[in-house]
Amino acid sequence: MGLVFIIPFLFVLLLYLYVRLNDAKLMQLPHDVASAFSPKRISAKDALEAAAASEKVTTDLITKVFLPPRTGRRYSCHFQAGFLGGWIVRHLLERGEHPKRIRVLDIRAPTRPDLTSGIAKDVDFHQVDVSNGEQVQAAFSAPWPPSPDVEEHEDPPAAPEITIFHTAANIRFYERDYRLLHLSDKVNVEGTRNVLAAARATGASILIYTSSGSVSVRRTRLWLWPWEQRPQFIVQTFKDDDDDDRSLATHHDEMFSNYAASKLKAERLVRAADGTPSGQQRQGRLRTGCLRPGNGIYGPGGDILCGAYLARQVNPSWAQDVLQNFIYVENASLAHFCYERRLIETARGSPNPDLGGQAFCVVDDGPPVTYGDVYTVLATLTDGRTVFPRLSATTMLTLAHVFEGLHVARSLVASSSSPVLRHIARFVPAPTGDLVNLQPSLFSLTMPHLIWDDSRARASPENGGLGYKPRWTTLSALCKLVEEHKRTEGCFEARSLVGGISLGFLDRFRRPVQQKGE
Repeated sequence: MGLVFIIPFLFVLLLYLYVRLNDAKLMQLPHDVASAFSPKRISAKDALEAAAASEKVTTDLITKVFLPPRTGRRYSCHFQAGFLGGWIVRHLLERGEHPKRIRVLDIRAPTRPDLTSGIAKDVDFHQVDVSNGEQVQAAFSAPWPPSPDVEEHEDPPAAPEITIFHTAANIRFYERDYRLLHLSDKVNVEGTRNVLAAARATGASILIYTSSGSVSVRRTRLWLWPWEQRPQFIVQTFKDDDDDDRSLATHHDEMFSNYAASKLKAERLVRAADGTPSGQQRQGRLRTGCLRPGNGIYGPGGDILCGAYLARQVNPSWAQDVLQNFIYVENASLAHFCYERRLIETARGSPNPDLGGQAFCVVDDGPPVTYGDVYTVLATLTDGRTVFPRLSATTMLTLAHVFEGLHVARSLVASSSSPVLRHIARFVPAPTGDLVNLQPSLFSLTMPHLIWDDSRARASPENGGLGYKPRWTTLSALCKLVEEHKRTEGCFEARSLVGGISLGFLDRFRRPVQQKGE
């Protein structure tokens, strides 16, 4: 009878010891990584000092000093919930572009106050599903509204040329099963193909595509043998060049998720389209370029990273010691304008290197930060209302595999050609809400230390760079994010609620605070 109790006890003990040992290897910032890339951690004092300095910086200063000057061109901006794309529109208006020369294509109308008031309400909006080729073509072919307020001497004799900023994406980062890839491809690949076709048909001359730094991220095994010290790809560094496909994953199961795989396919479509004929007479040329923001884009207006932390308040985490680059949304917007400027200069005969058809990674100014640094800033500046309970990475990874199995099973059965199986799908449990994010792909993106070197983008145009000079460090941008959160009294875009994860039993950590949803 003793063995009946001893064997289960030993099993539980060994399991507990394995979890503790595995956590100790995963949930740490190796000294060699910290010393090489970011030796100093952000303190509460640093956050308070940065917040005080941030209040003195005005939007006008950023617009006048850092954004390239107005062009008078027409702009077609394609969103998917309007976060980065919304900031691009806002910056276009702030630098003096006429609202009637800006066209927005999105699956739903904008809700952000800065996009629905003032001169922004005069922007030409078309409700479009980017995966529907006919809708995209119809929106591109629609007549542009007249712009009577533009001075005569500013108008070229012919219709202004068109720049396209294509930021729309379906961010299903939580899926990695190849059988579900079509769900990401629908918007990210087919939508991009539709935009390229419509762009060439209507004579657009420049298209800047928002790819993702995650196209370079390798999937890594986080279940370690007791004798292993760290996962193979726990530290990943990226330095792009103009022919960097050799360093990218060649097999689907090497990429961190279906999202990255679909974004890479779309990126290759865009790069291959550089220099192709454009216009009904095929006399023009479409110049293209891609940007790889690394890692997540965050900021006011509906981000699913740091803004989601503020919206949710209670944020269970196991990534406190993970070091990564981030990019603030205004820095990302600036990079798009820099790339556009370089392609315009090339079209005008600039002797600088031609950057068409390339991909550039871009990140915030300053060193990378740990998620713990981000948590310190947000917790400090919200007076402790935003909290980050620390959980076991190994335990949550185990749960993630369970959720993945349920999600994949339900998705495959629900899409079956058999009516019987589709009926059975209703009885297959699956994670709902933001718990769908808790799948192994999340760990492949948030557990490795990911370092992007964007020195090529920051190089001068004469040296083959974009001339990208980000205004914001991650610390100063986080201060700006919290400042905006307070200014709007805790209101947030609904999009922020779908990022990250929340666990109901952790609500006891919640501080008493009033929150307003959209």
